[in-house]
Amino acid sequence: MILPIVAYGDPVLKKVGEDIDAEYPKLNELLDNMFETMYNAFGVGLAAPQVGLQIRLFVIDTTPFAEDEDLSEADKKALEGFKKVFINAQITKEEGDEWAFNEGCLSIPDVREDVFRKPSITIEYLDENFEKHVETYDGLMARVIQHEYDHIDGILFTEKLSTLKKRLIKGRLDNISKGKIRVDYKMRFPKQKKRR
Repeated sequence: MILPIVAYGDPVLKKVGEDIDAEYPKLNELLDNMFETMYNAFGVGLAAPQVGLQIRLFVIDTTPFAEDEDLSEADKKALEGFKKVFINAQITKEEGDEWAFNEGCLSIPDVREDVFRKPSITIEYLDENFEKHVETYDGLMARVIQHEYDHIDGILFTEKLSTLKKRLIKGRLDNISKGKIRVDYKMRFPKQKKRR
């Protein structure tokens, strides 16, 4: 089932997610719905807060990035089929010199900006079977994980922009929260006026 994606301005996007356990109700159904919602919106990642849930859970599938012609064959191969569930994740290490990449977000449609992040991360997380993993990722995989990880910490990519950039996009962000935007997927807007 395709879930509505919560738009910029909704308080759930600013809250730190809570850990869950294996007893979380209908977890497999939620995971299926999150992947379906993400694919429907042509995303490569989706965090639980983006569907209105204040929990530490996100899903990723970087396969669309593998079609980028500018990438090396090794990078394409790594990104192809990289589909994972991250539960109760904690990034334990971020390393290297920050690099810029143009990021967007399903909760902030039609806003894309360069965001600086470290190129290498180590992350501890549980998979959908609640098995523990400690893994290191680099490049685009690390970036997608960092972006979604920020969501479960209540951080949006727009908060990583300069004060000037934030001022320049403020009107667009206000319009998004009011639903004054055209999107091709189901969304929930926090400040949208109810139609009578």
